[in-house]
Order: sequence, then C-alpha cells, then structure tokens
Amino acid sequence: LKILYPAVDEEDTPLPRAWSTKDKFNYIGLSQNNLRVHYKGHGKTHKDASSVRATHPIPSSCGLYYFEVKIVSKGRDGYMGVGLCAQDVNMNRLPGWDKHSYGYHGDDGHSFCSSGTGQAYGPTFTTGDVIGCGLNLIDGSCFYTKNGHHLGVAFQDLPPNLYPTVGLQTPGEVIDANFGQEPFLFDVEGEMRELRRRTRNLISNLSWPKKHGEQQTVLQKMVSSYLVHHGYSQTAETFARCTGEEISEELTSMRNRQQIQKLVLDGRIGEAIATTQQLYPGILRNNVDLLFRLKVRQFIEMVSGADTLEIQPRPEDASAAGQRDQDGAASMEVEARSEDNQNQAMNNGNNISNGNCETPSDSMDVDSRFTDTDSNPAPESEETTEAKPSSILANPAKFEALIKFGRGLQELAQQVEKEDVVILQEAFSLLAYSDPWNSPVAGQLDVSGREAVCYTLNSAILESKNLPGRPPLEISVAHSRHLLKLMANKDLGACAFADPELIN
Repeated sequence: LKILYPAVDEEDTPLPRAWSTKDKFNYIGLSQNNLRVHYKGHGKTHKDASSVRATHPIPSSCGLYYFEVKIVSKGRDGYMGVGLCAQDVNMNRLPGWDKHSYGYHGDDGHSFCSSGTGQAYGPTFTTGDVIGCGLNLIDGSCFYTKNGHHLGVAFQDLPPNLYPTVGLQTPGEVIDANFGQEPFLFDVEGEMRELRRRTRNLISNLSWPKKHGEQQTVLQKMVSSYLVHHGYSQTAETFARCTGEEISEELTSMRNRQQIQKLVLDGRIGEAIATTQQLYPGILRNNVDLLFRLKVRQFIEMVSGADTLEIQPRPEDASAAGQRDQDGAASMEVEARSEDNQNQAMNNGNNISNGNCETPSDSMDVDSRFTDTDSNPAPESEETTEAKPSSILANPAKFEALIKFGRGLQELAQQVEKEDVVILQEAFSLLAYSDPWNSPVAGQLDVSGREAVCYTLNSAILESKNLPGRPPLEISVAHSRHLLKLMANKDLGACAFADPELIN
C-alpha cells in the first residue's frame, strides 16, 4: 500500500485495510481477517438488505484510490452492490440507495447515485467475477472495472471522506475484498502514471512570476546559496564559473565553517566550540542557548569517548585558519582522542568532506545527504552499540572531570529556556548505566545526534555575517511540503502527484 499511495501519512489518515466490525448491519457476517463478507439474513424483501463500511475513509492524499472485490458466490439472487458511502449512511440499504451513497449492482448492472432509481451503466456480475471500484480524488469521479476491464466513469463530483462499501441482500452471497494486500487484476498503476503525467504537465505550464526575475537566474542563485550554506567550496567555485554567479561569501570563511562542521560531525565538540570562539568571537557569547546545546552534546560525546576536556589548540593554527588557501588546513590537538572514533564517524557518512580544503581534489564535491533537521538518522554503527574502551566512564580521573563539567552545565542551564534544560537531564541519565550503549537511553550516543546541533551552529555563523541562516532552496522545498499537507487537509487529491520527490 505504501507503494501505491506514497503520499499518504497513515499516522494521520489511515488507509482502509479491512471491513469494519462496527459499521455494518446485523445480517452481515465477517471472516478471514474481516476481508470476507457473507449474508446471514432472510433475504425476503429489500428491507433485509445489509451493507458494511471499511474501517477508515479514503484519504485525499491517495490521489487515486482503488479496491477490488471477488464474487465468491452470488447466492440466491445476486442482489449485491459495490461502491462508496459517507459515514452517516444507513447500513440497512444497498450501496447507492441513500444520499451520499454510490453503488454498482450485480443483478441488473445499474449504477445508483443517492437514489433508489438506477441508471444503465455496465454488465451484470456473478460468481467468479472481480469488480473494482476506483475513486479519482482530483476531480471526484468514480469508475468501475470488471475482470480487469475499465467500464468508464459511473459518478462525478463526489464529496470527500467516502468509505469503500459493499451490500448483500439474499442468502448465500459471499464476497472477498482486496484493499491492496494482493496485486489487483486491473492496472491501477497505469491510471496513476497518467494522472501523475497530467499533474506534472500542469505544473510545468504554470507561468513564472516575473517580479522575482528571470527563472534561470533565480534558480541559479538558489543553488549557489545552497552550496555556500553547506560549505561546499569547490562545487560553489565551479558552479560560479559555469553560471557567472557571484559567491555570496568569501572562500576562506566557507572553509572555516566547513572545518567547524567537520569537527562537530566527528564528535569533537570542544574543538568546534574553541574554533568558533576564535574565528567568530561573540556568536556563542551572544547566543547562550546555542552554547548550552553544544556543551550538552559535548557532555554526551565525552561519555562516548569521542570528546575530552583536554583541548589545546595551537594559537598559530587559529590565526592561520582565516588565511590558509585551499590546500592548507588548520590543525587542532585533542589529547587522548581515539583516532578510531574519528574514522568511525567519517565512515558513517557524518563528516563534511565536500569542498574540504584539507584534501585537494580535481573532482567536484557532492552532497551525500540532503541536510535538514528532519533528515533520516545515520545508520547505527557497531561502536555505538558496544561499550568503548575509550569511554570516559572507564577512567576514574576523567569521570571526575566529567562530573565537574556537568556541574558547570547545571550553572549554565540557569540562563536558558526551561524546555532546553530537558536535554541536559536526558544527557545526565547516561551516567545511570554502567554500559550506556546497551541502555534505554543509548540513542543519545548515536552519531546522528550531532547533525541538528551542527546545522544550528552553521546557521548562526551565517546569520552573524548577514547571510541567510537557512538556504532559500531548503526553504522552498519545506514550503512545498507544507503546501502539500495543506492540500491533503483541504481534500485536494492532486497533492498525491505534485510531490517533487515523487515526480520522475
């Protein structure tokens, strides 16, 4: 179902997956995981008709929703209906007979649209036939299929929040439902491809607002600002040469930021703080909340052994950092830092090597992950799930220093917002376990936790230089995602085919 409906967030809008045990009339029986429906009434008159609804309404973010039912047995008379209905429709009726109810009936092949009077629509159906029902959530139309063949549009302008439904009326009638748990007989994916193509063409044909400048120029500036933001200096230089765009930040400053990001993503938070204070004095002094978050992350890295209190930056390195060329690199010493920990972070893809001024290369740097605060966590490594010999908890003297460091954090916590203090309490909980990596709070030691604080620090540095704290390209993508959610909330089915990540 996730393949069929990738835009659906089932935490907010669950998909129909079975028939409801509550929304049915008494003469309906359910079995086989509530996918089989059988009639157990007398079936003497239309008053004995019984229907059942699915467990959930159809989410608009499906774009196109489809389900199939197999007629296991037509029973005595084959008075069966397949269709859609609203939540308040009476279940003591066949689909289509009441307001906001729509059905295709097997005994006469008629379609019923909120009325007891049917219209000629398709062929009759009986035992062994597979009947499909599709709802186009873009234009509100409904179609049916029989044994994999499209029968045409049956209804138009249907309201949102409809449920799949079936109705039976005479003894012996049995149907099985397929809500996507098995392959469909009809090629619904082909229908979806066509709707996706139409939506893509509609987007492509939208006129560009001239007040923002020429389209190509605006897009080039967005790409350039993204490369600058993340410190991809080599790619930014190459892109500038190809497009004629000016780089909005000096290359030395970009490399300085990249070096700081690399330190954070390697877990060397103490070095990152020291380097930031030397190269960008005032940023952390004026942003206590950011300094606090960095210190808390340093505490976590000290527990893991990736960081230590004994940071001794060489003065000449700090002064040279702002003057080095592309082939140069600032050097910082960290006593008792395990080289394995650094390599582990790098091997997990959490270092920023793109545009790295320390390693000259003729190849262009590439963004290995779309940096965002809600990006997917890095894969869990073996070192984050095993007790490390280099852990500060294994060294009594360093453990004492860690406790002292924690007391200093408690004092700093008096200057930050209350909600920020929670992360310090969570970090302190690591000390309650002799082996934090095999504890309920082990997730804090995962290297992916460095990414958010790295992003925040990088944005703060940029804002101090009057540059955007978040690149316009990321803002545009986030804006598009939010608009798609708003479209889904407003029952605009086109949102299913407008996601830029899903359009090929």
